[in-house]
Amino acid sequence: MRRVAVATLGAFALAGGVAWAQQTPQQPSGYRMNDYRGPTPATLAGARVVTTAEAAGLWKAGAAFVDVLPHAPRPANLPPGTIWREKPRMDIPGSMWLPDTGYGALAAVTEKYFRDGLASASGGDPKRWLVFYCLKNCWMSWNAAKRALSIGYKNVVWYPDGTDGWQAAKLPLREASPAPAESE
Repeated sequence: MRRVAVATLGAFALAGGVAWAQQTPQQPSGYRMNDYRGPTPATLAGARVVTTAEAAGLWKAGAAFVDVLPHAPRPANLPPGTIWREKPRMDIPGSMWLPDTGYGALAAVTEKYFRDGLASASGGDPKRWLVFYCLKNCWMSWNAAKRALSIGYKNVVWYPDGTDGWQAAKLPLREASPAPAESE
């Protein structure tokens, strides 16, 4: 009876391991183009992937943090006189919020906004540590970190737990505003 129980538990654990492995997708060769909320890979080639504790250490050391969570605009079809209150975005203090820059394909104006934002966040230094994040199980930060690598930034960090992990660790958050676009 004991052998059957052990064998059953072993098979259950193996099946659970297979299910977990299926939930952790492989790193794609390109950008994630849709279904941005869901399990993310454990890796990003060319980037350093960090835990919350490691991200906190980089934050304390003065690394540049870049939040790429999208920004919901005021709905265009609101009736006149309707009061619109944006949902505040709470991010890691000192971060630059570059909303909408984590999609798989970017419009030229958004690509320029991203490049200009990174130039500002890095102080023009392609070797400055840049930490990309949004929320846990969100591909936006993965895409943005991959894009920063393609632009030529050398010390790219992906923090996959984002503000969800930061808040769970009881680290400080602050209300954010999107970084302004540079004028032409």
